[in-house]
Amino acid sequence: MTEEQILQRFEAQREMYRATVQGQKTRGLDMIAVPQGGEPAGAEAPAEGGTVVFGEFAPELQVNIAIRFAFDSASIAPDQRPLLEKMCGAMRQSDVALFRIVGHTDAKGSDSYNETLSKLRAEEVRRWLVQDCGIAAARLEALGMGKRFLANPADPAAAENRRVEFQALS
Repeated sequence: MTEEQILQRFEAQREMYRATVQGQKTRGLDMIAVPQGGEPAGAEAPAEGGTVVFGEFAPELQVNIAIRFAFDSASIAPDQRPLLEKMCGAMRQSDVALFRIVGHTDAKGSDSYNETLSKLRAEEVRRWLVQDCGIAAARLEALGMGKRFLANPADPAAAENRRVEFQALS
């Protein structure tokens, strides 16, 4: 995906979120209340034990970046930086006020473990975007979804389920 394609998807996402907030029904976006455990990861993340409203976009509107992490790790490998640099360029060009970084895992391990690991991965990407890219921390929210919303439900342990998704909220 090019930076221009990423920007186009972010604009479409933001418009869908705005329409949803105004009470309009939109195709391609399902708002789902998702229970969360643990500490808040960003400005609008829920408190411990709360819920967050997650926007599940149709595949053609998703901005999924397959950042690969080593097993049981939230560290970003050097070979993954070109993907993050592309996202950095798109975010710098965008006038989106708030991006949500959503971490996902495969289905190996317990729900609790995967939720924690996915959140740590999203927070590490957020940290990289703030420290290495210069995106303002206030523009980024990190959220972990664990093994919910598998990219490849036919193979719950598949590597493509371990990803980071970006959403334009406002």
